[in-house]
Amino acid sequence: MAKLVRSANGRTGWLIGGGIEPVADPLAALEAGGPAARDAPLPEGLVLPFDPPEVWCAGVTYERSRRARIEETQVQDVYSLVYEADRPELFLKDAGGRRTVGPGERIGVRGDSTWTVPEPELALVLGRGARIVGATGGNDVTSRDIEGVNPLYLPQAKIFVSACSLGPVVLTPDEWPDVFEIGCRILAADGSVVWQGETSTKHMKRSFEELVEWLARDNPLPPGTVLLTGTGLVPPDDVALEPGQVVEVSVSGIGTLVNPVGAAAELLERSRANV
Repeated sequence: MAKLVRSANGRTGWLIGGGIEPVADPLAALEAGGPAARDAPLPEGLVLPFDPPEVWCAGVTYERSRRARIEETQVQDVYSLVYEADRPELFLKDAGGRRTVGPGERIGVRGDSTWTVPEPELALVLGRGARIVGATGGNDVTSRDIEGVNPLYLPQAKIFVSACSLGPVVLTPDEWPDVFEIGCRILAADGSVVWQGETSTKHMKRSFEELVEWLARDNPLPPGTVLLTGTGLVPPDDVALEPGQVVEVSVSGIGTLVNPVGAAAELLERSRANV
């Protein structure tokens, strides 16, 4: 399995031992495959491995997600319907990288939400023809209270500044394990554990290929599109993200995606200042 990385100085390439073998075109490199990096430790200071033109998400692909959505919703249970349906829930999370961050960058908490949570997921990287060319860790940050009022509020619950993080590496699909183990921890400002949980992709209702096939139907996906495959980890109702906390999303074979938490309004002002 090859690992594509990008260092803080912008050096992008294959992880080789303790160094990086540079590549000119990250997506072309993923499509061609790269050298194995089984024993290579991850260097410090990694950033978003590449710049995805679009980020999509699949919802309610785990039983835990279905149950959580039923418990939070104040209207008819549409989540069981989609969980059992042939057609999966798919939605656009970001385009142009405006709301997506990488390792070490802050994820956001909406100011009009009192119940924002991380959603740790395996994310698929798609090449030309919607072929799966890699996988990375992902965090589909969600305002559960907003979605719970009405499923039609899903875009507002899912799409805001720094509501998505990806990384720390992209793993090529050769010799992937049968299942990916996924873990998550929320740490308080003093480093104490607020919440942690574990799951694996063996609990997914749908296969990677099924989700990608539905996403690509009559849909012009640019190469480099990322699809987050849904979460099987949902914190209990009394846990909500707060500025100053840190979220860790760990995926076997990929590593740990670490993001501090900030107020979305502050992150938006910084984003506007950099335009």
